[in-house]
Amino acid sequence: MGSLMTIETQRATSPSRHSTPDRGKPSTRSEARILSRLGQVALILWALVVIGPILWTFLASFKNTAEIFSSPWTLPAELRLENWSRAWTKAHVGRYFFNSVIVVGLSTFGTMLLGSMAAYVLARYTFIGNRFVYFLFVSGLAFPPFLALVPLFKVVQNFGLLNTYTGLVLVYIAYSLPFTVFFLSAFFKTLPGSVAEAAVIDGCSHTRLFFQVMLPMARSGMVSVTIFNIIGQWAQYLLPVVLMTSADKYVLTQGIAQISVNAGYEADWSGLFAALSMSILPMIIVYAFFQRQIQAGLTAGAVK
Repeated sequence: MGSLMTIETQRATSPSRHSTPDRGKPSTRSEARILSRLGQVALILWALVVIGPILWTFLASFKNTAEIFSSPWTLPAELRLENWSRAWTKAHVGRYFFNSVIVVGLSTFGTMLLGSMAAYVLARYTFIGNRFVYFLFVSGLAFPPFLALVPLFKVVQNFGLLNTYTGLVLVYIAYSLPFTVFFLSAFFKTLPGSVAEAAVIDGCSHTRLFFQVMLPMARSGMVSVTIFNIIGQWAQYLLPVVLMTSADKYVLTQGIAQISVNAGYEADWSGLFAALSMSILPMIIVYAFFQRQIQAGLTAGAVK
């Protein structure tokens, strides 16, 4: 009996294995909370840095020149929609906008068609030189476009495609393929192989397997890459400046640069900001409309 009491006394006085940590040790939960707050503050600051100039541009597009310079940080006295109409007609933004829609639409279609087929073959088929071709595409990501402007100009000129929509579209496709192949090849690898095997057993050809089975399964990834290509090609400036020299074939970035040069002589700064708003607004609408599809495409395959 005495021995049992001694054991119980020792258990009561001995430190527990599951005792709480020292008070001087920082809590992991509190550190995570502090890091979360710092991350939120950083995101808020970054959002202000990005949204501030865009919002200021939209507000300035409804002001006159006197208001832009005298009270740049105030709301416009009235909504001057004539600034937008003047930029659309007099500054030829409508023509530049139409040219950009044609070029970006055709180049995005060609990029996604060729890029998805190349990425699918590199991701799902094994052949000699597979990795070499893949790394050849990926190496294009490290090659900035401005380094090849002079030889690119000569190549397009020798083909007789200088100052044509066809030449600019082909160049856009060539410079968009590396990112498209890199992204989609990794995405196609995550698709289940059992579906492709079942389709082949049922007599599906390789062409039908790609277009009717695998491509619909990769829809989220295709949407993400399509939006990125549209935004990148819409904002392209260097390539059109070199390859499009005729004013009636200017794309939107070239047209706005021309308007910016003329704005200093004509004092039509409100028309310039209206033109900038017209070029920014379509990309904001596209990204806002396809935001969920873009996020789904970027996170697909991360968790199995």
